[in-house]
Amino acid sequence: MATHALESFDDTLVDSEGAGLPASVLAQREAIPAIYGSIDFARMPERFSTDLADKVEMPARFTSRRAELLADTECLELIRAYTMTGDRTADAFAALMPDYGFRRLVDMLDLACEQGIEAVADAPAELRAFIAAMEAKPDWLDMELVEQGARQERNAHVHLTPFVLRGAFIATFMNKYSALPMALTGTLSNNTAARRAYETGSFFTSTLMPGALRRDGAGFKAAAKVRLMHSMVRANIMRSGKWDVGTYGVPIPQVDQMPAGLIGTYLMAREVLDSGRETFTPEERAKVELARYRCFLLGLPEDLLSDTPRGIEKLWLTRQATLRAEFDPETCGALLRATMVAEMTQGEGLFAGVKRWMEGGFSKLFFIEHFMGGDRKLAASVGVTMSAADKVAAIAALAFVHGRIRWFKLLAAIPVTREWADRRLVRKLAGLLETYGHADFITDASKYKPSV
Repeated sequence: MATHALESFDDTLVDSEGAGLPASVLAQREAIPAIYGSIDFARMPERFSTDLADKVEMPARFTSRRAELLADTECLELIRAYTMTGDRTADAFAALMPDYGFRRLVDMLDLACEQGIEAVADAPAELRAFIAAMEAKPDWLDMELVEQGARQERNAHVHLTPFVLRGAFIATFMNKYSALPMALTGTLSNNTAARRAYETGSFFTSTLMPGALRRDGAGFKAAAKVRLMHSMVRANIMRSGKWDVGTYGVPIPQVDQMPAGLIGTYLMAREVLDSGRETFTPEERAKVELARYRCFLLGLPEDLLSDTPRGIEKLWLTRQATLRAEFDPETCGALLRATMVAEMTQGEGLFAGVKRWMEGGFSKLFFIEHFMGGDRKLAASVGVTMSAADKVAAIAALAFVHGRIRWFKLLAAIPVTREWADRRLVRKLAGLLETYGHADFITDASKYKPSV
């Protein structure tokens, strides 16, 4: 397993000093006191549980493996450490908000991404460190493989994402401990729910454009802005003085970055293992490389970026095995209701109306199958139900989506049409980005709605 932020556990302190956490985790308090100064690292938050009697976020099919996962000391300590870890590099830059203002920080980051750090007059050391961290190339990186992964992902992404974005977005706030930061930023209305979902879709779509994750690519810049946005949320929440660290721990910890960045990789790993295989095919391996580097740019530590099906599964399930399960109707429910009624399909006319109908049914099906373990009663308990019309819509969407995916796979398999098909998919990606609109990836503390 790769190492990055923690490097090793030789510097682990005794429990009385830091809950058995590495010194590199505890160092956040001294390095960025504006965010971490009030955190008691000697106490693990309520969200983190290793008690076999507690209900956690594991799917029913894996609950029998919880004891085995918790017995893996090395993996458990990784998840424990990253439950209390933010993004030290981006956090240091975000902590400058009282001096520069959030708009000025965003503008400096934009300029540094577009023209280089030298273009930023009197660039603060924190920005220089931020850009340097993103420009660093991990030893395992193969950019040709990343480009191959992006090319392979375009077909499924452009045809499937419009139908699953709502369902995948809902899954990110089904747990009160990981959902609260989003609730505090005011993402509770129908309009803001759609905008946040579009921002998520815009980021992942932009990273699939040709050359997007190279230093001068649009995906690189988008990753920097997403990373800063997360750190701004962290800084604003901690500055409010109303965040309950004992319950929620560090706002948006690294373990909560995994689901959004690696959901596709985990589902692919799950399919590989369920089929009886233990290794990825070359095509699957390219997709993994894309996801790993995209997450690296977002600040995820390499410890969490396994490149094998078993490694990916172990990290994912260990996070679930330690995240206490609780659905809070006020927080999670409000986010869910806002997202379920948000307008996610743009356009007028018959075709747009049919797509809107299909999307509504398919997004519910995707959420229930992938995040509720197919348990419709469990889904209904949190407010997601499928009517007969929804089932018909989901079936129609499946036929529509898979028909298009199969058609472009066929075109890609024919040498004379391969390049044309890819160019067409790139144009479709550009159309998606136009639909999603301009993504700011910023967070304004004045719009927060503290509720803790």
